[in-house]
Amino acid sequence: MKEIEVIIDTEEIAEFFYNELTKRGYVPGEDELGELADITFDYLLNKCIIDEDLEFEDNE
Repeated sequence: MKEIEVIIDTEEIAEFFYNELTKRGYVPGEDELGELADITFDYLLNKCIIDEDLEFEDNE
């Protein structure tokens, strides 16, 4: 299987959740969105869908 580089941005995940939840009639707060984004990121790590690149974080 070919390896590709994917950058996961938790702010982008939070925005996605906000848009999807508001379409469904929910109005989540900023804190809840941040938690959902962090949980989603942790889920992707746990399922080995992504690897955390600590080197990338150091360069920001």
